[in-house]
Amino acid sequence: MKIEVIDLEPKKIGIKIIGVEPYLVNSIRRILISELPKLAIDDVIIYDNTSALFDEIIAHRLGLIPIPTDLNILNYREECVCKGKGCPSCTVRYTLSKENEGTVYSGDLQPAEESWAIKEDNIPIVELSKDQRLILEVEAILGNPKDHAKWQSVISPGYRFYPIIEFDKKKIDEIKELLNNLPDDLLILKDDKLEINDIKKLPILESYIEKEKIDYIKIKKDPNNIIFSFETDGSIDAKEALLKSIQILNNKYTEFGKLLKNLK
Repeated sequence: MKIEVIDLEPKKIGIKIIGVEPYLVNSIRRILISELPKLAIDDVIIYDNTSALFDEIIAHRLGLIPIPTDLNILNYREECVCKGKGCPSCTVRYTLSKENEGTVYSGDLQPAEESWAIKEDNIPIVELSKDQRLILEVEAILGNPKDHAKWQSVISPGYRFYPIIEFDKKKIDEIKELLNNLPDDLLILKDDKLEINDIKKLPILESYIEKEKIDYIKIKKDPNNIIFSFETDGSIDAKEALLKSIQILNNKYTEFGKLLKNLK
């Protein structure tokens, strides 16, 4: 197996995986969607709300705010040594107090500890008019996406097979003319081989070939050469999300192996 990094940002990652079966990549994708834990607001105490929105709507919007998550120091509340009472090892607390005309943003949530300050601080919660106020206290806990969407940190995880572009070498003149008509650097002719310069632009090439009814170029897909990519909502670093998901999957394989050994 070989892995090449295509794109690596705090909230986005793209890698090329060579020499792997699609089922393994899909398993990682499913872990990212349903079992990668993160913090989300689960308990809301509203002391005063004179805005135009009901308490339930405010609580729902708070639950969907990305909360910065450190999976190395947090525990599930039900598994914590505090036995679910809510200690700093399993619970992160915020307060919010705002009044008079203006918009209440996610950044107005004040953490009990500065290390948990909201990074995505420009998400609107509610618009306040003159003499209106919103005062509340919330608790954020770890949870799994399969239990509720508010605990899902990964957006649009997906994979595609790397294209293999074949062409009729007898029509090299038509190929060169095609390269002149295509957007700059979409296709590259190198050592008698056609290569796509940017995998993200493959749909452009496919639509052009279909539209012009070009029959001397065939695009095949290599199932053992996979492009895997996803984004996060900012609560977890993209690289950390990938590594943690692989760890979760590995633990499942280990547990499954132990269960198989116990079969009689």
